[in-house]
Amino acid sequence: MANTYSQIYIQIVFTVNGRQNLISKQHREELHKYITGIVTKRNQKLLSVFAMPDHIHLFVGMKPNISVSDLTRDIKAGSSKFISDNNWVKGKFSWQEGFGAFSYSKSHIDNVINYILNQEQHHKKKTFKEEYLDFLKKFEIDYNEKYLFEWID
Repeated sequence: MANTYSQIYIQIVFTVNGRQNLISKQHREELHKYITGIVTKRNQKLLSVFAMPDHIHLFVGMKPNISVSDLTRDIKAGSSKFISDNNWVKGKFSWQEGFGAFSYSKSHIDNVINYILNQEQHHKKKTFKEEYLDFLKKFEIDYNEKYLFEWID
C-alpha cells in the first residue's frame, strides 16, 4: 500500500487586531508554549515562533492533512482565547483578520528559523509594514493595498 510523503515548510505571519502593542515580553514565552501546543495537537511541527508586541511569526513543518488556513484559524482562535482568559489585556484580545503564508525549501530552514528568532533585532532596522511588503514582493504575490493589515505609521 502506498503512503503520503511531503516536505512543506510555511512561515505564517499575522497581527494583533488594530496593530496594538498588546503582547508583552513577560508573557511572550508562555504564549509561544501555548501556540506550540496547538500546532502539536494538530499533528504539525512548530520549527520557530516569535511574538512581537503587535505581530507574530511562526514557521511550521506541515503535513498535507490540514490546510494552512485551518491551522492558522486554530492558532489564532486558541491563542486569542488563551490571552483573554489569562487577562493579559483589558477586554477581549483578538488577532486581525487575514495572514501571510510563505513557503520555503528545506535548504532555507536554518535561515528562516534565525530570522524569526531575531525579530527584535530585525525590527530595529525595519518596520513591520516594510517587512511584510518585502515578503509580498520577494514572493511575487499580487495584493491590493486596501486588503492588507491595518498599518500604524
